[in-house]
Amino acid sequence: MAVTTTHSPHTPIRMTSPLRSRPAVRSLLEPRTLTPADLSLVLLVTEAHADRPMPTVTVGEIPAVVRECVALGIRSVKLFAESAERDATAGISFASDSLMARAIHACKDTEPSLAVMTETCLCSYTVDGVCYLTDRNGQPDVSSTVEATAAQALAHAEAGADIVGPASMVLGTVGAVRSLLDKTGHEGVSVMPHVIFWSSLYDRFRLTMGATPKAGLNREFQINPGKADQFIDTALRMEAAGADMILLEPAQFTADVLATLRTSTRLPLFPFSVSGEYTALTHMDSETGQRDVRLLVELFTMLKRAGASASVTYAALDIARQLI
Repeated sequence: MAVTTTHSPHTPIRMTSPLRSRPAVRSLLEPRTLTPADLSLVLLVTEAHADRPMPTVTVGEIPAVVRECVALGIRSVKLFAESAERDATAGISFASDSLMARAIHACKDTEPSLAVMTETCLCSYTVDGVCYLTDRNGQPDVSSTVEATAAQALAHAEAGADIVGPASMVLGTVGAVRSLLDKTGHEGVSVMPHVIFWSSLYDRFRLTMGATPKAGLNREFQINPGKADQFIDTALRMEAAGADMILLEPAQFTADVLATLRTSTRLPLFPFSVSGEYTALTHMDSETGQRDVRLLVELFTMLKRAGASASVTYAALDIARQLI
């Protein structure tokens, strides 16, 4: 008697995928999605040690920090510097011996291969703690701000910075910075402006660096977080004005605009995980004595997937130590 078989018209349902069920196969198919090279370390540079809301370093401590960065595979640092001296013109920020200039020298003299990014802004140098210069009526003086920002960027370039970062969001600063750098023989220095959603996540940075506006929060130039189209338009306008890279902040709130920009520009895109993200998404593990950075690892993995060239973070060393 012939034996016949019948086949179900339905494909059997698997409870799991062979590509995920065995550790050896997962290891074969799942590369390390985040590496130290995907991170840039934020350094808040102060003249001396002080009790601040965010971790800081002095110029004397920079060599040891950047040596560890290179040893771990981190390829860049992002410098911010405070100033005890302030005036109406932010003139100290142009000085060849400013704290920022000395910090840049400390990085490049120790590890020339490390890319040094700077924040190019006036908030740590103005009497009022705002990111722009003001006129006699206390209103933003756009032309003076543009001129001062370009002069500050030139000072950073002359000190050895590889990438300068106009951060005020004042229109015209990117073009002015690019033009002045080119005219003064610094064509090889990159311009990476900040594109910023306003957020309360910046508060601890402002308190640490003395960059809190005396009149309260000012949002004249930052972008409402509900306006993704404005953010994207601003970034593309900055590219047209001469930007070589774009910094997006705060990182965890820019995933959507990052993914959109990745389809609209070939510029390198760097999400910046700001102070509030560092304090909210990490904590010290009392048992290991290490900072628990698992949430940031997940965040930066997602941002890399969305198109980030690298993520800028205060936790770069903590993460890199745990990735190796």
